[in-house]
Amino acid sequence: MTGTAAPFVADDYRVRMERAARSAAEAGLAGLLVAPGPDLVWLTGYAPTAVTERLTLLVLAPGQDPVLVVPTLEAPDAAKAAGASALTLRDWTDGKDPYAATAALMDAGGRFGISDNAWAMHLLGLQKALPGTSYASLTDALPMLRAVKDTAELELLAAAGAAADATFEEIRKVAFGGRRESEVAADLAGLLRRFGHSQVDFTIVASGPNGANPHHEVGDRVIERGDMVVLDFGGLKDGYGSDTSRTVHVGEPTDEERRVHDLVRAAQEAGFRAVRPGVPCQEVDRAARAVIADAGYGEYFIHRTGHGIGVTTHEPPYMIEGEEQPLVPGMCFSVEPGVYLPGRFGVRIEDIVTVTEDGGRRLNDTTREMVIVD
Repeated sequence: MTGTAAPFVADDYRVRMERAARSAAEAGLAGLLVAPGPDLVWLTGYAPTAVTERLTLLVLAPGQDPVLVVPTLEAPDAAKAAGASALTLRDWTDGKDPYAATAALMDAGGRFGISDNAWAMHLLGLQKALPGTSYASLTDALPMLRAVKDTAELELLAAAGAAADATFEEIRKVAFGGRRESEVAADLAGLLRRFGHSQVDFTIVASGPNGANPHHEVGDRVIERGDMVVLDFGGLKDGYGSDTSRTVHVGEPTDEERRVHDLVRAAQEAGFRAVRPGVPCQEVDRAARAVIADAGYGEYFIHRTGHGIGVTTHEPPYMIEGEEQPLVPGMCFSVEPGVYLPGRFGVRIEDIVTVTEDGGRRLNDTTREMVIVD
């Protein structure tokens, strides 16, 4: 579980860039402009060691070779990226105009998709160089760009999920009562790293009334006997994400706490059972939400049922009312309904699920039953 997966090679990145350029054309775009961030890593394998005011931008357009515009002082590092041989590097030196260099690669009257995290100064610089161009965020223009995973990506996501599962199996053995939330969160982070994560994105430990806040910031509250504790943790292993939630109880729960936990477990199962190719994303949300609403707790389920996961822990698609994007084999996302009773406690149960040819497959396999901890 702690071993390193086989790395992606230039041909993998070449295929991704070609697919992205085709998708841009199908969306009526003249091309894509990709700034440093998750999309650039996914398309080229390149992640600058530091993102500065100097322009770095991948230009993809149908019918032309991909070009990565980089500062000259960063070109040697860019040349070492796994996908570098599948593109052309075009460097620019301080004192030169990087927007003029980039504009030469673009259709002067085209509409381009651009990374959501591109700096405003760079977009404005391109608009000044090419006043006839227009732009759309990649999330709006190509929301499904990274959504469908190939076999190698699915294996990496499954391995990340297995590492998160191993973390839960270990954390349930530690003492909760009498310790601060921050101490248990530190245990979670250490375990994720022990099981192969290079990056820990979040370790939510929400005890007692704090559990009613879905994104509770870990604090110094001392966990007490009788507390329900929501655990939500994940990060990146070999470049791909994990994210799982389980709710444990310190000592024996009350009948109501068991009832709410069982309700959320049933809702999570209903959301999972709704997963199959062709079903709109919103149907997963509807299936889980209906179980909770029918039991009279609908007003206490206060977030979407799920989000996509891949090279980031949150990305499209989203399992939410109004999202009519059909599910496609290879998509991966969370199914994580919850009930949050203000001032009292909360319950959330979350698995990462991938769409198969005839349904769905969980990438998290730890028990969804109530777990009693000390």
